[in-house]
Amino acid sequence: MPRSDAHEAAVERVPEVSAAPERTSAPRGGAALGPALEPNLYLEPEIVRLEQRAIFERTWQLAGHVSDLAEPGSYMTTEVVDQPVLVVRDQEGEIRAFRNVCRHRGSRLLAGSGQCGKAIRCLYHGWTYRTDGTLIGVPEGRDIPDLDKSRLGLHQVRAEVFCGLIFVNLDPGAEPLGARLGGLAERLARYDLPSLRRFGRGGDVQPANWKVVVENYIEGYHIPIAHPSLMRLLDYQRYDVEVYDDWVWFEAPMRDKPPDNGPERLYQRLVRPAPGLGPEDRRVWRFVLIYPNTTIDLYPDQVNTWRLWPDGADVTRDDWGTFRHPDAPASSRVVQRINNVLNTTVLKEDVDLVDNVQRGIRTRGYHPGPLSQREAAVAWFADRIRADLERAVG
Repeated sequence: MPRSDAHEAAVERVPEVSAAPERTSAPRGGAALGPALEPNLYLEPEIVRLEQRAIFERTWQLAGHVSDLAEPGSYMTTEVVDQPVLVVRDQEGEIRAFRNVCRHRGSRLLAGSGQCGKAIRCLYHGWTYRTDGTLIGVPEGRDIPDLDKSRLGLHQVRAEVFCGLIFVNLDPGAEPLGARLGGLAERLARYDLPSLRRFGRGGDVQPANWKVVVENYIEGYHIPIAHPSLMRLLDYQRYDVEVYDDWVWFEAPMRDKPPDNGPERLYQRLVRPAPGLGPEDRRVWRFVLIYPNTTIDLYPDQVNTWRLWPDGADVTRDDWGTFRHPDAPASSRVVQRINNVLNTTVLKEDVDLVDNVQRGIRTRGYHPGPLSQREAAVAWFADRIRADLERAVG
């Protein structure tokens, strides 16, 4: 039987609850941490090209949320840095992913998101594919010698749904995402991510290498100096981080005593846990980084996702989404607007921080100093980056 490039098993289902892995690093105390990355890894264009093969094309990349593909024939497009990917819900209801390129002359098949119906038709010459990737139509195909449509299906990309989020992976031999994130599904369960609905999305650029942006996200050491609003809202002494093999978990409790004034006080007074969350979830912000570049921000009132990737050595592109529970009361909209004000303020501060780092690491003779125990995740991230790059070079 002729081989087809449109495989049947496109989506790997993962259990929502899995055994917790051993924690690999504590937030404070213990032995000295490993070193941060050397400056050349943030500056050299050759490293960006190596990271494409060694990291981004071998890891699970966030594509969207299951609500983005609500009906058969709905689709969305994404990129794994510079590699276009098409994600579609087929006619049987399965989520599938393909390289977003026609097998004929290389035209991109679809752009943005929308509804393609029962078939995907190339806008260039009309080659047509089922939503399972099978090639079914070639205009004037009888005039093409040795045309074998069974061998010209769309190039398969692995897709996996994890806690309502859709991930894709260009590496056919990669370990399933659910197996790599043991213990995380259990922690996310209370937020009921599959049932959430998107109420905002966007994207931006930051003037720094993508690793600088990630490292800024995964440590709270800079909060007392750089984020006065967070210091008023959060209890810095109880800001905690847990480091695992493929993900990092942050707990950021709010202060017991509300601030004297400002949006931080208003947020503390008005916020209520979303349906499914308990009273213990009202006064804590939680954050997750899934290696290498996906973040999930878990607030009492909403959930945010964020994905980062390089645009050259010194620019980071990102896209973000905001989600809320469909049964949340209308009053939560006010809290979400305050949340947005707080986070917009912090983001502006962070953009200045990463810009300063990107400019500073160009200084000849600079080498990174020792890391604080609050930077345990930075040491973990540096170790992962080094290991992936060395594996690729080797």
